[in-house]
Amino acid sequence: MIKVNLTQRIWLAFISLILLVGLSIMIVYPLSIKGTLTEETYRMIEQAQLVTMPGLVPPTNQYDFLELQNQTRAVSHFIYPRYLAGDTTSATQFQIYQDMVANNEDASSLPPFEIYEEMITNALSQEPPRGRYEIQFGDATIFYVVLEGELDGIEPAYVISYTWDSYRNSMVDRLWERLLYLLMLTSVLALLPAIWLKYYLQQPLNILGNHLDQIANRDWQEPLQLEGDEDFKRLSNQFERMRSNLNSYDRAQKTFIQHTSHELKTPIMVIKSYAQSVKDGIMPKESLEQTMDVITEEANRMEKRVIEMLYFTKLEQMKKDQLNRSTFAFGTLAYQIEERFRYQRDNVKIHVLSPEVEISGDVDQLEVLLENLVENALRYATDSIWISAESVNGTIYLRVENNGDPIDSDELKELFKPFYKGNKGKFGLGLAIVKQIAELHHGSPRVENTEHGVRFTVSFPTLEQLKLEEQIQKTKKRDRKKEGPKE
Repeated sequence: MIKVNLTQRIWLAFISLILLVGLSIMIVYPLSIKGTLTEETYRMIEQAQLVTMPGLVPPTNQYDFLELQNQTRAVSHFIYPRYLAGDTTSATQFQIYQDMVANNEDASSLPPFEIYEEMITNALSQEPPRGRYEIQFGDATIFYVVLEGELDGIEPAYVISYTWDSYRNSMVDRLWERLLYLLMLTSVLALLPAIWLKYYLQQPLNILGNHLDQIANRDWQEPLQLEGDEDFKRLSNQFERMRSNLNSYDRAQKTFIQHTSHELKTPIMVIKSYAQSVKDGIMPKESLEQTMDVITEEANRMEKRVIEMLYFTKLEQMKKDQLNRSTFAFGTLAYQIEERFRYQRDNVKIHVLSPEVEISGDVDQLEVLLENLVENALRYATDSIWISAESVNGTIYLRVENNGDPIDSDELKELFKPFYKGNKGKFGLGLAIVKQIAELHHGSPRVENTEHGVRFTVSFPTLEQLKLEEQIQKTKKRDRKKEGPKE
């Protein structure tokens, strides 16, 4: 397949359009203009019958008849009295023709006999008072009109008027020649908008290409603003959203690396210093067992951070259609979480509400989601945590509420960011993982202060609602294809 660039496509489009228009004109125009001029020729003959016939002087021989072909608008006439129509044999008609030529009667212009005979035959057989006919003579066409009436108001007769197709052909040729000149001029003038369109489209595309090269080189600091029509502005806005997202992602990635380094650096330093102390025979703690407990604790902390980071990265790469969805009772999951965290703080009671609610989703991921929310609540709760679920109009709401201190309004929007430092100075990925799991379930998390403390809510659609929405989207897409592009 031949590949062409934008400039070549523009030129090909204009040339193809010009060729298509020219080809259409070459096929349609001669046929239509000939029909129009043929009609005009008949009208000219009929008008000449009524206006100029009495003053004509007929040619005296066939040479004069042929000379009429060069007179493009000349109309000739002759009269055939109706009383002569009694005997229509060829011999009789030829005798009448000879007599008319010899006597030059009625100031008539007589064509050759074979044409004359066909004209008389058509005149005698026509039913309406006026008829239009044409006849071939050599390479030319003769148009004639037969008008039945009364000669000088007394004698019935047929007035036969005729002319050659020279007038029609000359008009077709002249009009065709002018049309060709007009087509050539239009083709030349059409190059001007083609050139303008080339530069009009090429300039913003070049600018966009340069910015894309910068992004390919990881330089996305310079904004893009394309001036022009709405299409260019929309393209510019789309590019800006992409650039902003890449810029934010780059900053988030750098922040992630910085926080990851910080989170791993501290336990590594503790483990390293304690190990070196033991090697030197110095016990940082009272006994070797206590010293090794510290090393083990820091190793567990580092392991937890590594597992969280790996899981967070895995969630970022997952797609929504990779979830292993199923429907289960909320209590089967909530009671496991309650039992797991029951003794982490003896003074905090975990309450499971509405365990009978049916929820649909990935069990493993929703388990991680609830674990992180409960673990976060344990850090701030005074003495109670409430875990609940609710299904309303195709939407599931999972809630974890604690009766701890309220969160500052400035922090509410920041809590789900990776490694955000809370009011107790804890870094982590727990709430960021909650957000990722919620989004994989086509939902979203939110946090709010209540009269009892702080409530985290994760909402996402049920499996049935998801299928319904997908079916609606497919129907809309199919309807748009049937309607076609809007004008």
